[in-house]
Amino acid sequence: MAALAALALLALGQPAGAAEKMTGEQIRQAYQGNTVSGRYMRGGFFTEYHDLDGRALGNNGYEPNADACWIIKEDQICYYYGPPSDRTVHCFTVEQTGSLQVQRNASNGEINAIVTVEPGNPRNHTDNGKPWACDGLISKAPERGAPMSRRLAAR
Repeated sequence: MAALAALALLALGQPAGAAEKMTGEQIRQAYQGNTVSGRYMRGGFFTEYHDLDGRALGNNGYEPNADACWIIKEDQICYYYGPPSDRTVHCFTVEQTGSLQVQRNASNGEINAIVTVEPGNPRNHTDNGKPWACDGLISKAPERGAPMSRRLAAR
């Protein structure tokens, strides 16, 4: 918890103008094909590899990812977890401050997490032999269109 507090103070204590909001394209370039790891402001560590096919492999801080996908929507990164029947969607703006990034909830601007980006997939995140596909857009959330992810038969 002390490390989390120190990171938050570091991110928030920067001089005015030090944190720069990233565009959607900047977020895509930073995250796509790389691993994003960090701590939530309420505690808990997460680490996710942002696969080129839109899957988020790894652990969202609460459980290993299954059916997790990511997408850039305007100047936000959005994640969706789980099957259509009980899918959750989380969207964030991202600010760069030094070597850290601050993810803020798009809905209320509150800081969700402090993260770092590692090149590639150094933690070897996988789908654990239970592949899924990310085949839709956030705008097609449950009850508004086609399902966004579906489990595939084992290869």
